[in-house]
Amino acid sequence: MLELIDVEAHYGNIRALKGVNISLSEGEIVTLIGANGAGKTTTLMAVSGIVPASAGEILFMGKPIHELTPDRIASLGISQVPEGRHIFQRMSVMENLHMGAFTRRDRKEIKRDLEYVFELFPVLTERRHQQGGTLSGGEQQMLAISRALMARPKLLLLDEPSLGLAPKIVKQIFEIIRKINREHNTTVFIVEQNANLALQTADRGYVMENGSVVLSDECSKLISNDKVREAYLGI
Repeated sequence: MLELIDVEAHYGNIRALKGVNISLSEGEIVTLIGANGAGKTTTLMAVSGIVPASAGEILFMGKPIHELTPDRIASLGISQVPEGRHIFQRMSVMENLHMGAFTRRDRKEIKRDLEYVFELFPVLTERRHQQGGTLSGGEQQMLAISRALMARPKLLLLDEPSLGLAPKIVKQIFEIIRKINREHNTTVFIVEQNANLALQTADRGYVMENGSVVLSDECSKLISNDKVREAYLGI
């Protein structure tokens, strides 16, 4: 479904991505782990078109997308939940959700998807008329994921979904991620600092250091890899 081939990206003179090769098959959950500043977020932003790839190719469903604008990429079925959530603070929960479906015209299906996200996150039903900025951090993360789902993505990009959240909420959100993947066959690409949780959730994983992928394997094998255990799992 998604393939990054020798992708590079720059911030001015800083080379943030150095020939990155990553692939995701339809229906998979894949995670990208690594230290702060390794290039994980830049990888997601290159897929979304927010940070342009300065070299290499990004293919989605076999077609190049690395020269497309972010809105065009989103219209193809790629939704990103950014680090820090970035919901519309002054809009209500309902308004945020409708923004997620902004490009859609299938009203009956939009209504059905609203019911689905309220089923996933019942607390949002109670908060539907509340301003997004007044929600707790966990509720805002639930809203950010729900807003992305309202676009009916084929590929869901999640950037640090556990960041700043209580362990109980983190566990709930990762259970929901697995449910979304299982029930809708939505392909999920997770960037996550909590390497242990990410590797327990995903099917396959990539390890990034200094803008390069240095290791990739099935998550069950990465968890038992001595270097991964020492560097990222604290074992």
